[in-house]
Amino acid sequence: MPAVSKGDGMRGLAVFISDIRNCKSKEAEIKRINKELANIRSKFKGDKALDGYSKKKYVCKLLFIFLLGHDIDFGHMEAVNLLSSNRYTEKQIGYLFISVLVNSNSELIRLINNAIKNDLASRNPTFMGLALHCIANVGSREMAEAFAGEIPKILVAGDTMDSVKQSAALCLLRLYRTSPDLVPMGDWTSRVVHLLNDQHLGVVTAATSLITTLAQKNPEEFKTSVSLAVSRLSRIVTSASTDLQDYTYYFVPAPWLSVKLLRLLQCYPPPEDPAVRGRLTECLETILNKAQEPPKSKKVQHSNAKNAVLFEAISLIIHHDSEPNLLVRACNQLGQFLQHRETNLRYLALESMCTLASSEFSHEAVKTHIETVINALKTERDVSVRQRAVDLLYAMCDRSNAQQIVAEMLNYLETADYSIREEIVLKVAILAEKYAVDYTWYVDTILNLIRIAGDYVSEEVWYRVIQIVINRDDVQGYAAKTVFEALQAPACHENLVKVGGYILGEFGNLIAGDPRSSPLIQFNLLHSKFHLCSVPTRALLLSTYIKFVNLFPEIKTTIQDVLRSDSQLKNADVELQQRAVEYLRLSTIASTDILATVLEEMPPFPERESSILAKLKKKKGPGTVTDLEEIKKERSSDMNGSAEPATVVVSLKSTPSPSADLLGLGAAPATNSAPPPSSSGNLLVDVFSDSPSAVAPLAPGSDDNFARFVCKNNGVLFENQLLQIGLKSEFRQNLGRMFIFYGNKTSTQFLNFTPTVICSDDLQSNILKCTMLDGGAQVQQVVNIECVSDFMEAPILNIQFRYGGTFQNLSVKLPITLNKFFQPTEMSSQDFFQRWKQLSNPKQEVQNIFKAKHPMDAEITKAKIIGFGSALLEEVDPNPANFVGAGIIHTKTTQIGCLLRLEPNLQAQSTEEGKRLSPSEQLVLESQVVAV
Repeated sequence: MPAVSKGDGMRGLAVFISDIRNCKSKEAEIKRINKELANIRSKFKGDKALDGYSKKKYVCKLLFIFLLGHDIDFGHMEAVNLLSSNRYTEKQIGYLFISVLVNSNSELIRLINNAIKNDLASRNPTFMGLALHCIANVGSREMAEAFAGEIPKILVAGDTMDSVKQSAALCLLRLYRTSPDLVPMGDWTSRVVHLLNDQHLGVVTAATSLITTLAQKNPEEFKTSVSLAVSRLSRIVTSASTDLQDYTYYFVPAPWLSVKLLRLLQCYPPPEDPAVRGRLTECLETILNKAQEPPKSKKVQHSNAKNAVLFEAISLIIHHDSEPNLLVRACNQLGQFLQHRETNLRYLALESMCTLASSEFSHEAVKTHIETVINALKTERDVSVRQRAVDLLYAMCDRSNAQQIVAEMLNYLETADYSIREEIVLKVAILAEKYAVDYTWYVDTILNLIRIAGDYVSEEVWYRVIQIVINRDDVQGYAAKTVFEALQAPACHENLVKVGGYILGEFGNLIAGDPRSSPLIQFNLLHSKFHLCSVPTRALLLSTYIKFVNLFPEIKTTIQDVLRSDSQLKNADVELQQRAVEYLRLSTIASTDILATVLEEMPPFPERESSILAKLKKKKGPGTVTDLEEIKKERSSDMNGSAEPATVVVSLKSTPSPSADLLGLGAAPATNSAPPPSSSGNLLVDVFSDSPSAVAPLAPGSDDNFARFVCKNNGVLFENQLLQIGLKSEFRQNLGRMFIFYGNKTSTQFLNFTPTVICSDDLQSNILKCTMLDGGAQVQQVVNIECVSDFMEAPILNIQFRYGGTFQNLSVKLPITLNKFFQPTEMSSQDFFQRWKQLSNPKQEVQNIFKAKHPMDAEITKAKIIGFGSALLEEVDPNPANFVGAGIIHTKTTQIGCLLRLEPNLQAQSTEEGKRLSPSEQLVLESQVVAV
C-alpha cells in the first residue's frame, strides 16, 4: 500500500469502530473483534513487509480493542518498530501503544529505551517531546534508571527549545515522584533555579512545579529560588492583564504560575534579606488589594482564578506568621467570604480561618467573626461547611468565649449529622475541661453532653469526667448531687448510669444527709437501672454496691440480699457471677476496718495529657508534619488520661550558681545517682545508652529561631529536609509545660529516634526513646518545668536517630527563658518612678544601648513588650515615645519585681534600661531581642 498523506484519517480504523458500535449484542461484538484480531495477526505474520501506514493502522486497532477491555498479546514488536519511523503520526502511535500496553518488565524494554535515546539525541523538538511524554507516562523505575541522568542535561542545555524544556521539567518531576533516589542532585540543580527567570512563562510554570517538589526534600540546595520566585511573582501581580496576553486567564495574569510560585515560597521561612522580604510583602498586599477591586468579568472563571491566587497568598501569609498587618487583613478578607453565595468559598474561608486562629497576631481578629460562624452552623445546608464551622469555633475558643461556644456546639449537636457527632462530642469535652473556670460548669456540660448524644460519648469522655471529679475536692459534692438528680429521669443513657454509679460509689456520702438522697434512695435509684444495662455497666454497678456497704452500713443487709439473689449468684455471665460471689463474701466476713481499707476512696489520678485529646487527634487522622498547625491550636492545659504521649521530667539540684534550675512539675526532686523510676504505661526510658554519642553543636539557624520565641510560645522551632520540630507551651507563675512535636518529613522511618533534654552537669533527665518514627508521622514529648531560681542558660534539646543507615545528631536550644516566668503588674506613674528611684544599687540596674534592626513601629513594639511578659504601662513615662513595663518574676524560692523602660532614639540608637531586685542581665538581654 502506498504511503498516504499526513491528513489521512485511517479509513479502515473508522470502519472497524463503526462496526463495533453497530453490534447488537456482546456476542456480536466479540465475534467482530476476533475476526479483526485474526486479520491483524495474519497481516503481521505475512511474508510481505508492511509499510508504516499499515502498521500504524493495525496498531491503532489493537489499541482500540484493548481499551474496550480485551487482552492483547501480540503487536508489541510492530509498535516498537514504529518508533524508528521518521513520520510524526507513526512515531506518535508507537509511543501511545507503548505507554498504554507495554509492561515495565517486558523483554522489549531495552529496544524501547534505545529508540527513546535516539529521539532524545536527535535534537528534533517534536521527536524529543514524544520521547519525554512516553517516559513520563510510563514513569517506571526502569525508565528512571535509564534516563534520570539525561533529562536534567536536556532541561538546562542552552540550545533546548522552550517546548522541550517544559516537557523535560515535567518528565523529571514525574520520575522524581516515583523514584526520588534515582534522580541525582548535581550541578544542574543550581542552573534549573534560574529557569524561574526564563522569558517563556510556560517554561517558568513547569520549572516551578519541579523546583517546589525538589525543595520540599532538599531545601538548602534550592533556597536561592526564593529571591527569584519573589521577583517573578512581583512582575506578575504588578502587570496589567494586557502585558501577559498569552497567559492571562479571564483578566487574571498567569494565575496558575502565581499559585505555583506562592506554593514554592511556602517551602521556606520568611526571606532574611530585607529587600526581598519587603518586595514579597508588597506582592501580598497587592494581591489583597486586588481582591477588594470590582470584578472585571462576571464569568465564574474570572472569580475562580482571582480567588485561587488570593487563597494561596493567604496560605503563604499564614505560613510565615510574621506580619501582623497582613494576618489581620487576610482574616478580614476571609471574613467577607463567610457569607458569600458560593459554597466553596465559604468552605475555604472557614478552613483558612481555622489556621489563622492559631496565630497570636490574628487570633483576636478571628474572634470578631464568631457570630457569623455560629450563624453558619445553624443555617448552612452543606454538611462539610458545617463541619468546618465547628472546627473554626473550636480553634477560636478561649476563656473569654468558651461558655458561649460550648453552648452553641451543644445546641447544634441535637440536630448535627451523625457522621460528625462523635467529633463534636470530643471537642465539646475538651473545651469544657480546658477553659473551665468553675468545674461545676464542666460537670453540667458533660452530663448535658451525655443526655444529648449519649451514643457518641466514648469511654474516654466519661473516664475523663471521673478523673477530674476525683482529682478536685471542691466539685465532688456538686457532682454527686447533679448526677443523682440526672439519674431520676425516666430514661437515662447508659453512659450516665456509668458516671452516676462511679461518682455515687465514691462520693454518695457527701449528699446522704439530705433525706431526698438518703443511702437507701441512692441504692434503689441505681438498682432500678440495673436490668436495663449491658454487662460491663452491671459489673460497675455491683462494684458501686460493695462501695455502699462501706459508706452506708445501714443498708448492708439490703445490698447483701441483692448480691445473694439467684439472678446474681447464678448469672450466666462469669464476670457478674464472680463479682457477686466475691463481693457477698467480702461483705460477710470482713471487719469494718478491712472493708474501709479495701474499699477506700480512689486516689487522685496522675496528671497527664487528656485521652480525649489523643482520641480527637486519632480521629482527625495520623499525625503528619502538615498537622502541626492544627496541633498548635490545641492550647495545653492540665490534663489526665492517655499514656500515649511521653513525659520528660527535667530535674536539677538546688545550686547557688545563677544557672537554670528546672524541676519536674509535680515530681519529686531527683539526685544525680538515681533517676526517677519510669511508670508503666508511658513511653519513658529511664536509662541512657551505654555509649551515648557526643552532643552535636547547635544546628545552623537555631539561634535565630530561638530569638523568635522570646515573646511567643507556639511555632516551629527547627526545620530541615528531614525533621520538623514544633513547640507549644504555657507558663503560669513559676510553672510551665512545653509540648514538643517531632515530625518526620521523609517517607522513610527514623530508627532509634532519641530526643534528650540537657541542661547542666547537675541535670538528670528522662529521655523519650522510640524504636522508630514512621515516615510522615509525628510524635509528642511533654516537658514539665518549674523555675527554682533565676537562670541564664537555656536547656539544650539533642536529637539522635538513624536515617537511611546514616547517623543523625543535632541540637537546638529550648526557648525556656527567664521572661517566661514574668507575671504582668499594673501600677501608676507615681508608683513606678518612686520604685525606680529606690533601686539605686548598681547591682539592681542594667542598661544596654543597641541599634534597632527594623523601624520602631509603636503598635508592633507594644505587642512585643506584652508578649515579653510584662504589663505595658500607658501614659506613665513623661516622654510619650518611651515604652514602660512592669512585672514580677516568679521562682520557687522568691519573687523578683522588675521595671523596664525602652527609650527609642529615632536619630541615633535605642536604649534599653531595666531595674530589678537581684543581679542579672538576662531580662535586658532578652528584651533587647524583643525590641529589635
